[in-house]
Amino acid sequence: MNKKHFRTLAAIYSNPVRSNVKWADIESLLMGCGAEISEGRGSRVRVSLCEFDAVFHRPHPKPDTDKGALKSIRRFLEQAGIKP
Repeated sequence: MNKKHFRTLAAIYSNPVRSNVKWADIESLLMGCGAEISEGRGSRVRVSLCEFDAVFHRPHPKPDTDKGALKSIRRFLEQAGIKP
């Protein structure tokens, strides 16, 4: 993981939950952690990381991830053992 990935990870775990984290930065972080990402139907994105699977919705039309999705991503990363 590079410096930008660590900043994104810190933003995901910050309290209160932020609403300005770009989806592209989250995808980059997941790939930097070794996740396998595949496209689903519509805006769905399937992610496999450390034997854990999840499906997220890519935000549109804005690039920022909403707070609910960010909480889901945080739970997924915690399950996979990735913490700041």
